[in-house]
Amino acid sequence: MSSSIQQTALHTIQLEAQSIAGLAAFIDAAFEKAVEAIHQSKGRLVVSGIGKSAIVAQKIVSTLNSTGTPSLFMHAADAIHGDLGMVQKEDVVMIISKSGESPEIKVLVPLIKNFGNTLIGMVGNMESFLAGSGDIILNTTVSKEACPNNLAPTSSTTAQMVMGDVLAVCLMQLNGFSGQDFAKFHPGGNLGKRLYLRVADLYIANESPKVLPTASLKEVIVEITEKRLGVTAVIDLNGKVTGIITDGDLRRMLEKSDTIQSITAKDILSPNPKTIQPSLLAVEALDVLRNNDISQLIVEENGMYLGILHIHDLVKEGIM
Repeated sequence: MSSSIQQTALHTIQLEAQSIAGLAAFIDAAFEKAVEAIHQSKGRLVVSGIGKSAIVAQKIVSTLNSTGTPSLFMHAADAIHGDLGMVQKEDVVMIISKSGESPEIKVLVPLIKNFGNTLIGMVGNMESFLAGSGDIILNTTVSKEACPNNLAPTSSTTAQMVMGDVLAVCLMQLNGFSGQDFAKFHPGGNLGKRLYLRVADLYIANESPKVLPTASLKEVIVEITEKRLGVTAVIDLNGKVTGIITDGDLRRMLEKSDTIQSITAKDILSPNPKTIQPSLLAVEALDVLRNNDISQLIVEENGMYLGILHIHDLVKEGIM
């Protein structure tokens, strides 16, 4: 039984992968023309469909909006019952359909043509009504649905989804859409935090453990214990960082030393600690922590000690 289930799953993945690979043959002059029409439009891209294609259309609209291409979803059935009012003069309209022959599509297409809007058809049947009526046609034909009856939209909707992603990525490049632009549209959630949260937003909530190089071992231990970050910076009288002492440094010192009465901070510290500026992104701090296999970073600016960023700060904010 389990072997049969796995075989069916693998066969499904294979068929859907083939549907994606087959799209490479359809990236042609028509595709380029579609991208340019959307890019050059002074309006929005209105995407429509019926059935499963309508669900794909909603996903494509969501992706386009989040990557800098203003888009609207218009259900094909609702469009012919009043929602056509959302289509403005300078909008480009894209209709998605596997068959290109749905009754709603056949009613909608002439209406769009009468409006004078550029009509892009994303269609899986190049002999269909939609393929023959659109100004620009994106071919998403698949050889076979992954459905064992070759009926349920599976490979075809996968191909539509990927074609939508390809459009979005090409438009991102044409628009010069950057990571900072992306952050503006994704301020919430972990993804947004990775794009806008900075070291200054995190370390400021922590204590700022620090001792002078002349501090006694007891003073060092008390400072690390009270500030609860497992570390203390060692700074000079001018506030400049001279080193760092971690819990691990203390343990290693105790293992090696027979007498500890005369030990001071300068005898324990690790010089040239890893530091980071407060203006850098939190995700950049994460890279430093990971690359050096450490848990804390000293935050400094122009050599002046500001505080400590702990890896737990990044975990708490969902950066990791």
